[in-house]
Amino acid sequence: MLRRVSVRIAVVVGYVFVALAFTWPLPLHLGTALTGDPAGDAGVYIWNQWVFQHELLVDHHNPLRTDQVLSLSDPVDLSQHNYTAFLDLLALPLIPWLGVVRTFNIVLLIANVLTALATYALARRVTMASRFEAWIAGVAFAWSPILVARTTGHFSLVAAAPIAAFLLCLVNADRSRSTRDAALAGLCIAWAGFCDAYYAVFCLIIAIGYLASRLTRLTFASQPASALWRWTLDLLMLTVGGLVVGLLFGRGGRFELWGVPISVTGLYTPVLVLTLLILLRIVVVVRPRLSAVSAWSPAAVRAVVVGLVACVGPLSPVIYGLGERLVDGQFVSPPTLWRSSPPGVDVLAFGEFNPNHPLSRWFNDLQTTSTPDLAEYTATLGVVALAVIALAVWRAGYRPRVGWILLTVGFAALSLGPFVHVAGVNTFVPGPWAVLRYVPLIGAVRTPTRFAVVAALGATILFVGALVALGRRYPQQRKLITATAAIALFIELWPAPRTLYSAAIPSVYQIIAADPRPVRVLQLPFGVRDGASSVGNFSARYQYYQTLHGKKLIGGYLSRISRRKVGEVRSHPILDALLTMSEGGFISDEQAAIVRARGPVFLERAKVGYVVIHQTYTPPHLIEFVVDAWGLKEIAREGPKVLYVPTVTSQASR
Repeated sequence: MLRRVSVRIAVVVGYVFVALAFTWPLPLHLGTALTGDPAGDAGVYIWNQWVFQHELLVDHHNPLRTDQVLSLSDPVDLSQHNYTAFLDLLALPLIPWLGVVRTFNIVLLIANVLTALATYALARRVTMASRFEAWIAGVAFAWSPILVARTTGHFSLVAAAPIAAFLLCLVNADRSRSTRDAALAGLCIAWAGFCDAYYAVFCLIIAIGYLASRLTRLTFASQPASALWRWTLDLLMLTVGGLVVGLLFGRGGRFELWGVPISVTGLYTPVLVLTLLILLRIVVVVRPRLSAVSAWSPAAVRAVVVGLVACVGPLSPVIYGLGERLVDGQFVSPPTLWRSSPPGVDVLAFGEFNPNHPLSRWFNDLQTTSTPDLAEYTATLGVVALAVIALAVWRAGYRPRVGWILLTVGFAALSLGPFVHVAGVNTFVPGPWAVLRYVPLIGAVRTPTRFAVVAALGATILFVGALVALGRRYPQQRKLITATAAIALFIELWPAPRTLYSAAIPSVYQIIAADPRPVRVLQLPFGVRDGASSVGNFSARYQYYQTLHGKKLIGGYLSRISRRKVGEVRSHPILDALLTMSEGGFISDEQAAIVRARGPVFLERAKVGYVVIHQTYTPPHLIEFVVDAWGLKEIAREGPKVLYVPTVTSQASR
């Protein structure tokens, strides 16, 4: 028993050291630096932890609603905001003790270690790996290029532990058929939802796939379809293929078919038709048949019900909030467009060398061409992992389980997005996401590149399984093989020294923080922004600065903001004028007169104590107009950030 406890402690301590090493030199600057720019998404994730703590412990409110942003209207619901509630809970007891920035960095390290531990347990369970081989699995996934790249902006995706934990519980439930394991699997889905909503969707997709595999059986006919079908499809494929080739050489245009005018000038539709014909040709050859299997036992049905209850129960506050938004007409569902939906990852990205590596960063600095957003489009499965898998298949007869292959390949295919790109070139070939994005559950994932996280986890399990197979094939060299693979993996994954961003907040906000009055802060440029749209010009840095001064903001940035909420802001003539000018536009003389006349009353009723103008981003005509119309008095300045207080007063207060 003592030895077992010692080994487990060693596993945890090992992961802690890796977390510190792979974020170096962040451990030396926990309170002053960040791995992501606070002016971007990083600032929002820090604000998440602060506002969760503020609503719960300071204002004693429901932390799923807040009036700290968009504060001139009713409190905004956060059920559609990427709130990272699990990470917020981890930060809750630490913020009063360590401060916002230091807490955020420590929670990031904790999330890394938890992901590694969950992967370690999964690898031990499904591959029968040794402790060291399973420990390598934890390193391979928790500090995979995909997750390390997300630490520059999409911090919610770093907390991938619940996906590995869910797969572990699903495997256990499949083997034991116990309600306890089913309940744990359901709790893991809820846990995933409190880390990132996409992760809950991923777990549900996996669960549905698992249930489908247990309820149905896929078979293939021994004889292909009739020759007439095959010849017809071959002729159609040849015809459409010729059209595609013609379009490639600029031969598209308008023509008539049986008197019907047809215009073909782009490749999207012809390549889609050609792809469908090819798939239909394959179906005609293999003739798949889907048949139902025998009914489940009462124990299996009971396990599924228990799992659903265990999932829905913890998520009920969020589900209730989503229901309220649906009833109130404030549920935000951006339309899914055929051609202009978010793109996926490049096919070649799966096999590229770690883009977070110092050598990769040095090489990219030498290039004159722009590089893709690493935080979104990094998808490499690891050169070392892929090489070890190939070697094990070749030399050790490694044959992975079909389920893990389908998990890896399936999620990798989804991450390709609506149209497949190769080396940056749009092939116009539709990927699975082109169709599945219209399915209600799967379509909730608006950014297909994030499916690659599950593909990376699947590749990690295949990698460790390959290590086990090589070790069994060459038992005398097992330790040498494992050690060599570990060294090569560490060399490939090494991301240090990490690029750090200053967490410093301009000194003008210290003045606001020192003011005990419950006033509001108006930031210029002004705006309302969410993940799909923007009105005016609002920056996430404003909410990051709010974690210091603690005063309510009139604008705001959330993952999803309803049109009604935006309409409430625009219905206010002064705010509407600020939105227009913040975008660089001009207002009419009539609007200008309204802003001047009603400005004093607005400032008084809204309790605007300070106006901060960011001169770099604010149009000059907006600065000149507001300073003159409201009699703004400058009281502090740091670089382009200027702090003003309004001096005009309304007639009622005179």
